[in-house]
Amino acid sequence: MTLARVKDLIEARFGSLTRLTRSDWIFALRTVSAGLIALLAAYALKLDHPQWAMMTVFIVAQPVAGMVLAKGFYRLLGTLAGGLAAIGITSLFGANPWLLVVVLAMWIGICTLVSSLLRNPEAYGAALAGYTAVIIGLPAFGQPHLVVDLAVARCAEIVLGIVCAGLTSRLILPKLAADAIISRLKRSILDLATYAGGAFSGGDAATLAGLQRKLIADAQTLAEMRTYARLEAPSFAPRAHPVRRTIGQLLWALTAARALHSHAAPKNAALIPVRSELQALVGEMATSPGALDDTSPWVARLDAIAREARQTPEASPDPESDRLGAITRLTIAADFAEALKQVLRGLDALRSPASRPSRDRRQPALVVHRDYHAAWRNAVRAGLATLLVTAFWLTTKWSEAAGTVILVAVVSSLFAARPDPVDSAWGFFKGTLLALPFAFLVGQVALPALPGFGWFTLFVVPIMVPAALGMANPRHVGVATAFAINFLAFLSPHQAMTYDPGPFLAGSASILVGILIAIGVFIVVLPADPWVTVNRILQAMREDLARLCLHERVPRRSAFESMAYDRVNQLMPLLQRVGRKGDAVLGGSIAAVTVGLEILRLRSAQQDAAIPPETALSITNFLRGLARELLFRRPGEPQTATIAVARQYAASIAERSDKAETLQVAASLRIIAAAMEDYPDFFAKGRADAG
Repeated sequence: MTLARVKDLIEARFGSLTRLTRSDWIFALRTVSAGLIALLAAYALKLDHPQWAMMTVFIVAQPVAGMVLAKGFYRLLGTLAGGLAAIGITSLFGANPWLLVVVLAMWIGICTLVSSLLRNPEAYGAALAGYTAVIIGLPAFGQPHLVVDLAVARCAEIVLGIVCAGLTSRLILPKLAADAIISRLKRSILDLATYAGGAFSGGDAATLAGLQRKLIADAQTLAEMRTYARLEAPSFAPRAHPVRRTIGQLLWALTAARALHSHAAPKNAALIPVRSELQALVGEMATSPGALDDTSPWVARLDAIAREARQTPEASPDPESDRLGAITRLTIAADFAEALKQVLRGLDALRSPASRPSRDRRQPALVVHRDYHAAWRNAVRAGLATLLVTAFWLTTKWSEAAGTVILVAVVSSLFAARPDPVDSAWGFFKGTLLALPFAFLVGQVALPALPGFGWFTLFVVPIMVPAALGMANPRHVGVATAFAINFLAFLSPHQAMTYDPGPFLAGSASILVGILIAIGVFIVVLPADPWVTVNRILQAMREDLARLCLHERVPRRSAFESMAYDRVNQLMPLLQRVGRKGDAVLGGSIAAVTVGLEILRLRSAQQDAAIPPETALSITNFLRGLARELLFRRPGEPQTATIAVARQYAASIAERSDKAETLQVAASLRIIAAAMEDYPDFFAKGRADAG
């Protein structure tokens, strides 16, 4: 076996370990140090459950300081809300055990519903409010006078862990969200340049599709990181506006590049110079070291390209030439150049914020998709599972079933909104099971023989550092986090550790059984068919387009684009599970963004005084027909004349007038027709093809 082959095998088996970075080690050592500090402080304060302080550090641990603060902040809010709910529910219904468990299950359901409609970290706080009430309320079962003390103690332990995690993440070699936003935006711009270079040169479709998915996901991540940065440093607030605008421009540029790739016309004489200049620009940008250190040369070149693309080409004497097609493609090229220019200016605004606030205080909307059907399903599932297991506990009087109830509530609520809750919960189970032998050896064998915080540190650090390194790796974060949290839960560190394997094994078994029951609930109770969810999102996208056609009020471009790409981002994890079967759906959803942007352009033209009345009437008639097709035609049914009408209107509008405004209307109609031709089934009401 050659040395190269050995290296390949090592990379295949241990690649995640050999690719550890300096920031991974900093994160791991910082997290473990913060956990030990929190535990030591909990010992000094004589808290009842000191392990919760250390566990909280690992629960809120994130590589970026702002993410730690955000997750810690919403964990604190969720804990306070759950504690207050536990006090209120126990005080009102503690005398009736069955009524108490019903109300607790309803509370879990309500919190799961809210969590499913929110995004991290707000969603985490809502889920936490639900199962915290169970964690506090069950130990006080039959002793309602203890609930206030339990709630106060848990809040104190959580606050201690959050403070230790937040301070260490901010003070010890911090990785700041503001810096991370700039770094991620620069990578996204270079990815966009790579994508556009491939699109303009007819690159590999699979490679371009992968880059397209990554860019959409990165745009959503940038939107989320704004919240983290503002919590991390209030001074970042004035720069939130450039971030919002830049995300929209990044998505706009992606849409335009994709449209040029889908409808390339290499023999189009008017487009060739513009396409060549764009291809050269993005190629240089993607390959030049430090290309984004100074954006002014790129901005100047993009300005020149956009001006050139907006010039109406002369009519060709060749009867086979497609002047309107050339104008259509030049319009898209100008859109791409303008959008990329605005993205570069957004990067400059983030790196060098203006000393004076902008006069334009209107914030582009960053709207998110909310699946109410799935949220109600998750709520019913979590509430029902908690109620049934609690009823079993009340009926059998099995003392260890309280741990099972708690884990059912935690898992069925926390993982409910994941794209694949069964897979997420199974990863949690694997991490928990892996933690069990380590916790037994340390907690039942080593520490009873060698007590003291020094020995605890010596035994625990070699276990927790690799776990924290796993938490820094996106591929292993689920299992590693479950391992770290449940290792500490099983270990239950106290200053005086004793050998008592009976309760240890019984409590551990109840936790594992609780996770397995929650997995069974995900499989059996109201199981989610991913294609049903996909079709629900697609129908929402079609309804969005129909509203754009018909609604009196025309939304801002940024609001539509944000909502559309958020829906696309929700589709991606569902479609990735089915491989190539989902490519047509993903392509159609991107085409829908293009159609929506052109509808907005047509709606603006309707209100333009320079547009002749007969052209405005043609736009109105076309949009009404398009809305009917989007809302009522089903897959397999004959296509209506919408595409033909769009092309016919475009040709007649171009013949009637040579003005730039009317030619732009014709170009928009052609773009819509082309997108609908590419993905005819997407623009029909009905069920997506599950393959």
